[in-house]
Amino acid sequence: MARMDEVFKALADGSRRRLLDSLNTRTGQSLRELCAGLAMTRQSVSKHLAVLEAANLVSTLWRGREKLHYLNAEPINAIADRWIEQYDRGRVRALADLKSALEQGPMGEREFVYTSYINTTPERLWQALTDPAFTSQYWGITFDTDWQVGSEMVWVHNGVRIVGPEQVVLEAEPYRRLSYAWHDFSPEFARAYEMDPAEVAKLAEEPRSRVSFEIEPRGGAVRLTVVHQGFVPGSSLLESVSEGWSELLSSMKTLLETGEPLPQGEPEPATPAAG
Repeated sequence: MARMDEVFKALADGSRRRLLDSLNTRTGQSLRELCAGLAMTRQSVSKHLAVLEAANLVSTLWRGREKLHYLNAEPINAIADRWIEQYDRGRVRALADLKSALEQGPMGEREFVYTSYINTTPERLWQALTDPAFTSQYWGITFDTDWQVGSEMVWVHNGVRIVGPEQVVLEAEPYRRLSYAWHDFSPEFARAYEMDPAEVAKLAEEPRSRVSFEIEPRGGAVRLTVVHQGFVPGSSLLESVSEGWSELLSSMKTLLETGEPLPQGEPEPATPAAG
């Protein structure tokens, strides 16, 4: 597969691995910041970043006039799913360690960014993000909403309805962009996931975050970029969602491409899989 070849090619170069190390220490850096931390010219860094972006190991977002670079775990997850579990992990320890490093993300991060290429259509991907027939398969939850901007969203898990006036749709441009406020950490949420109410109350003290989905056609596939943001430094919730989103989005991708989500046990509370 051509994209997998690009991943291995990108990882084979020591300079590019150093760029990934830098982004693993602090993701969301500009070109200027990356150049300052590495003994490479601006032109060399730009060329290496282009290779990493082509391999989907780095995602980029514009913040005003500045282009920021984020570490992306999706290609490493794909390699791990395809090969690592089939062989002795001792033989592929370096790759496994890199996968873990990418998934853990840097400390002090204030947003989660993840990019995936999915063999589907924008219409089908939009359906997977909004239709209860899809979300119930790979997420274990459904949304009760009309998906109009400003409309309230009710999160439903195991018959428990998580309701809150600030759980609303923020943006909804079918087949292109979707954004909504994250759910309340309420007594209902604690009951749905059998969590310690004190732990849920601690999560409720954090500012409400938001998640956005950018959908872009790319040839016969679709590029999906997920941005979950609005966290405070040291956020306990960010640590949870960073781990949960990788598994959740991999399962959605598998569902769209094969008709079956990834097999998984009971999802961890406070992650995307928990709703």
